Amino acid sequence: MDTKIARIFNTYGPGMALDDGRLVSNLVVQALTGCSMTLYGDGSQTRSLCYVDDLIEGLVRLMESPATFRGPVNLGNPSETPVLEVAGVIRELTGTSASVVHLALPPDDPRRRCPDITLAQHHLGWWPVTGLREGLRRTIADFVARIKSA
Repeated sequence: MDTKIARIFNTYGPGMALDDGRLVSNLVVQALTGCSMTLYGDGSQTRSLCYVDDLIEGLVRLMESPATFRGPVNLGNPSETPVLEVAGVIRELTGTSASVVHLALPPDDPRRRCPDITLAQHHLGWWPVTGLREGLRRTIADFVARIKSA
């Protein structure tokens, strides 16, 4: 049996659980419900956010790759964005006036999360193509629809 190993990094997009507990879902729900947007630390820590459609394309390419290529291969977005900037884009796209509240950074929270996707680019011809702003716009539209229907 052929096997493939993918390491998935910080994926977001429509269909995420509203109470997922990760950066994007937390901030979008807080913004849409008028709650303060919670950031841990000063917001300078970075995340590399990969839109779900891009991840799926990477997984499909991995599964269709030659049997000799098994991985592990990192699938994620190598573009790092400070979490404070992510919050700012979400504030802008939702039109919220919610404040940003900073809480203590947990000791185990990484300062950076950024995959090296060199293998995915070389062996799969894959890299993410959806920009953060566009991915967040689509994600917010989905969250708005689901919150209204709840």
